[in-house]
Amino acid sequence: MISVEKLNSYQDQIIKWFQTDIWSSESGVQLIIIAVGFTMAWAITRASKPALNDLINKLSVPFRITEILHTLMRVFLPFVAMFFIFLGAKIAGPGGLDFNTGFSMAIVKILLAWIFIRLVSQLIEQKFARNVISLTVLSIAALSIFGILDQTTQTLDALGFSIGDFRLSALSVIKGTLGIFILLYGALFLAKLLDKRLASARGLTPSSRVLISKITRIALIVTALLIGVTSAGIDLSLFAVFSGAVGLGIGFGLQKVISNLFSGMLLLLDQSIKPGDIIELDGTFGWVNQMGARFTEIVTRDNKSYLVPNEEFITQHVVNWSHGNTLVRVETTFGVHYDSDPHLIKKIATEAAGKIDRVVDSPAPVCHLVEFGDSSLNFVLRYWIKDAEKGITNTKGDVMLSVWDIFKEHKIEIPYPHREVFMHEPPKKALKKKAT
Repeated sequence: MISVEKLNSYQDQIIKWFQTDIWSSESGVQLIIIAVGFTMAWAITRASKPALNDLINKLSVPFRITEILHTLMRVFLPFVAMFFIFLGAKIAGPGGLDFNTGFSMAIVKILLAWIFIRLVSQLIEQKFARNVISLTVLSIAALSIFGILDQTTQTLDALGFSIGDFRLSALSVIKGTLGIFILLYGALFLAKLLDKRLASARGLTPSSRVLISKITRIALIVTALLIGVTSAGIDLSLFAVFSGAVGLGIGFGLQKVISNLFSGMLLLLDQSIKPGDIIELDGTFGWVNQMGARFTEIVTRDNKSYLVPNEEFITQHVVNWSHGNTLVRVETTFGVHYDSDPHLIKKIATEAAGKIDRVVDSPAPVCHLVEFGDSSLNFVLRYWIKDAEKGITNTKGDVMLSVWDIFKEHKIEIPYPHREVFMHEPPKKALKKKAT
């Protein structure tokens, strides 16, 4: 651990820099120049920025150029402030004050660095990552411009403690945190690029694309964490016992999460369920829209999304309507009057089913007489469809309407139960007894 005397020496250097470079005889004039520059920049920006944005939106230029112009507008205020501060410093320079190396010119350099960093950081898509990286780089640039970067790093390095041969300081924590953040963002960015490339790979099945994407994402994140931790100078062997105990606790606490994670991987490997399949699970009928690490999204016909844990697809009874083949057979039952010709019924019923657009021609619809009922001849009409994701009930309804129309055309009756009530007069002896 660094000595207290050395730590006090670093603090004295920073205080001396503040007294000589910031709080000097010239500081009052320079602070006025800086304040006036920022005030004028704020007033000009507030007055002109809306008009400039409207002008950019009205330009007949490609969208990419419009985005670049809007990005430049984000640094309009620091650019105007830099101009006025620089101009004020040059005007006040002949008065005997050295502004070339003073506080005002340092602010000009920081504003210039701010403009450059903001423009370059627009290449980063995620807003949070863009702000963190921009603030970090700007802080380092400011410390370097003021000439206290070495003193700051030495002070941060002095704030720490030792565990055996390993020393943990504030500087190593900051470096490790920033390194892990940058590496994680890079890993997620590479995973996103890989997802886009896999989406355009037509030679892979949807399940293979999802599996490759998830394995690659996990591998990149784990690699980024290991590199970030080791680059910070942290010996992972120090956390072996602690991580084992924590891992055991996490294993018990997150056993359902781990079970769902591995269940999802098993589903992707054996391809029993894949995106686009039509499935039925515990009365829920819909198609698989997305398979995540923890759950699978099932979208029903009424556009409800059911997030089903992956473990249920392994342990529960699941009906996959499109597993191996998208053909699905649908049945419709009906009954006709006993006066009807069953041969004619079979013929016209199959013709009625064949008129529906969603019913396929091969296999062809079939109709069978299945029962001599109490008051009707009972038939079953079977037909096939290939797009079960568009619904089963609506297809049944279309077929039944078509059967109804063709029955009316051939004057075929569909029987319904009749009930007769007979009223019997009570015996005369019972009536006489009741009267007395």
